[in-house]
Amino acid sequence: MSGALIRADDLTMRYPNGTLALEGASFEVAAGELLVILGHNGCGKSTLLRCIAGLQVPTQGQVSVSGQVLTGLTGRALSTARMKLGMVFQQARLVGRRSVIANVLCGTLGRRQTLTTMLGMFPRDDAPVALESLDAVGLSAFANQRASTLSGGQAQRVSIARALAQKPAALLADEPVASLDPDAANEVMQLLRRISSRDGLAVICVLHQPELARRYGDRVIGMKKGRVLFDAAPEAIAARDMDALYTGTAGGSYHE
Repeated sequence: MSGALIRADDLTMRYPNGTLALEGASFEVAAGELLVILGHNGCGKSTLLRCIAGLQVPTQGQVSVSGQVLTGLTGRALSTARMKLGMVFQQARLVGRRSVIANVLCGTLGRRQTLTTMLGMFPRDDAPVALESLDAVGLSAFANQRASTLSGGQAQRVSIARALAQKPAALLADEPVASLDPDAANEVMQLLRRISSRDGLAVICVLHQPELARRYGDRVIGMKKGRVLFDAAPEAIAARDMDALYTGTAGGSYHE
């Protein structure tokens, strides 16, 4: 694939206890593409995402974002490079007692390392960025509402707005709909799809629901026991290949 925004080359992760969580994963993701990483719990998909995000250092291989190698960076250099990657987790991780817009403004802190921001205050000129991000997820009317009053789906959309306020080139979403009901899950996946296609971000989304992967992914990577079994457009994946991700998984030694 030409013009890749994110590139993973031969990523392998072996933990100190000898567990091989990831073995030889290689792929590329372009701007404007939504890639779904799919597989059974414990297949290595979240380990793969954490290696891409720089939250874990792979035993072997490297990750590049916009042509810059992240693997091996430390300290300030790593923090700066990771600003290109917005993270969305399974839980929204909002501060319930604070307003929605204050939670979104937290996404700007990586660019604003000052005494003011360390005291929990945000520069006024970041407010338009936060409001723009809330508008992108359809929640600008909730800006001054306490985060604790939101539904699960709304909270997850606010967490996406917080990631967008970072002005990243890519979003990495780790099981972003696992705690949501089907309607809210579809809303979040529709939002991620729109962000990739309309705004041109590369989006990598870890899921365990094949039906959502088929419905929203431009490409799907299927993983089992730390290995990539397939990497293809949803319509090109045979039912037997999808089923293979979820057969014979009990009692395995691989974990996330």
